[in-house]
Amino acid sequence: MHGDLALPADFAHLPYADPEAPKGGRLGLAAVGTFDSLNPFIVRGTAPRGLWDLTWGNNVWESLLARNKDEAFSLYGLLAEAVETPDDRSWVAFTLNPKARFSDGTPVTPEDVRFSFELLAKKGRPNFRSWADSVTRIDLVGEHGIRFTLAEGASRELPLLLGMFPVFPRHATDPDTFDRSGFSVPPGSGPYVVGRVEPGTRVTLKRDPAYWGKDLPVKRGFDNFDEIRIEYFRDANSYFEAFKKGLFDMLDESDPNRWATGYDFPAARDGRVKLEKFETGIPQPMTGFVFNTRRQPFADPKVREALTYLFDFEWINRNLYHDLYRRTASFFEGSELSAIGRPAGARERALLAPYAGYVRPEVMDGTYAPPAGDGSGHDRGNLRKGLDLLAAAGWEIRDGRMVEAATGSPLRFEMLVLSRDQERLALAFQRTLRLLGIELSVRQVDAAQYWERLKSFDFDLIQWTYPSSLSPGNEQRFRWSSQAARSEGSFNYAGVENPAVDAMLDALVAAKDRPEFVAAVRALDRALISGFYVLPLFHAPEDWTARWARVDHPAKPSLYGPEPTTWWAKEAGK
Repeated sequence: MHGDLALPADFAHLPYADPEAPKGGRLGLAAVGTFDSLNPFIVRGTAPRGLWDLTWGNNVWESLLARNKDEAFSLYGLLAEAVETPDDRSWVAFTLNPKARFSDGTPVTPEDVRFSFELLAKKGRPNFRSWADSVTRIDLVGEHGIRFTLAEGASRELPLLLGMFPVFPRHATDPDTFDRSGFSVPPGSGPYVVGRVEPGTRVTLKRDPAYWGKDLPVKRGFDNFDEIRIEYFRDANSYFEAFKKGLFDMLDESDPNRWATGYDFPAARDGRVKLEKFETGIPQPMTGFVFNTRRQPFADPKVREALTYLFDFEWINRNLYHDLYRRTASFFEGSELSAIGRPAGARERALLAPYAGYVRPEVMDGTYAPPAGDGSGHDRGNLRKGLDLLAAAGWEIRDGRMVEAATGSPLRFEMLVLSRDQERLALAFQRTLRLLGIELSVRQVDAAQYWERLKSFDFDLIQWTYPSSLSPGNEQRFRWSSQAARSEGSFNYAGVENPAVDAMLDALVAAKDRPEFVAAVRALDRALISGFYVLPLFHAPEDWTARWARVDHPAKPSLYGPEPTTWWAKEAGK
């Protein structure tokens, strides 16, 4: 995306993969929830992880290029063996590897690439459709080439994004039924094929013995298991109990209580289960309470800001999480992209100059931080600041209830939760809100209902996590742009419609060098922080992972942490 590639043209393998890793055995993965589709590229239905997944791998379908997760944003050849784009990135051309094959043995052709792009543009998720708006022409070039001509002013990231969409076989994909959820999927060119499917519960992937790409540099040391089993559990308790029994192999731990106290069981004590901490080189994710600003009372930023004073992180971290969390303040926490603790530089100020009213002075000068409490759970100073902001927004306390002064309507809203962990945190927040007479109801629903309500923005408040990389780009539009706020199925759950945010999104994808890019991302961070669209919560200082010792991994993780796509079964090496 910016600067030079880290790896030479003749690199042998990616730095976090072991090309000598043994092949064979089975990897068990698991998640909480369910699924009712095998198509992860459409709005309808919920697909399981692991078919097309940033962490568990693009196991079934592949893209033209593959990401090196040891760089901010650099891509190397996969289905395409060559790529060309001019300095202005007004077009991009890919030359397919003549050896590339789908799992049914048919070659991957430029016609398949064009078909897939046009299909996703018409029937895929909104982010795919947004790419199509900037592609003015597609030309097939010779036997193996395809060229995309881009609209004037298109994102400089678009040539990379075009290298990352999935490619389907035109001869085996029905465009008429593509956007219907179900359990029939077209074959892919990836290292695995879909085997047994138990709807809502389990998917088994089988390694394709004829996989065409196993000797590519980006694939050496990857895809080491003969079988990957992806299993779903209805709740977090059954999920963890299944892990303790050895029903799956790896658990990315997100519960600090469980990490602190839950691993005192025989397999963990005798070494059959390993507990590991992985430091990452990417921004910490933004986990927060997301306000749906499409609805009252959260359309008013003063109300949103007021509620930040009523979240006592210090009390919650000590009493709920064994003091293992750190407070999150930035949407790009812990990286050079964060605006926290940094005064805006000249480039940022120039970008934000037309939008002075959208960024708070203390955010511009780098002195802003989320409110800190005294750990008592009822910090009087913070309660007073929250009360003052609510008064300025037209609310007052009458007979122990917070009501709108003009109408007498109570200040009440609902938090939609998916898990008991989310419910417990919501109830702790509810406890503080009651001190000011604010009514928070907490509603836990099943996974299917939860995801459907999120897709249609049918909620007041949710807990959500926004991960990020060292090269945030077009996906930020899917989260924060005004267009995404009006697009069902987008991740703009907060309903952000902010001209400063839109302008900074344009600036970050148009940046031509790293300093310009960093300035644009920090400016975006300042605009989002100033809008109080999210009440920032917390993050773990490192990745916590538990694994059964029957699987192992390379000594070096990527910048993103552990990479299950590079792990292997110990029994396979015997």
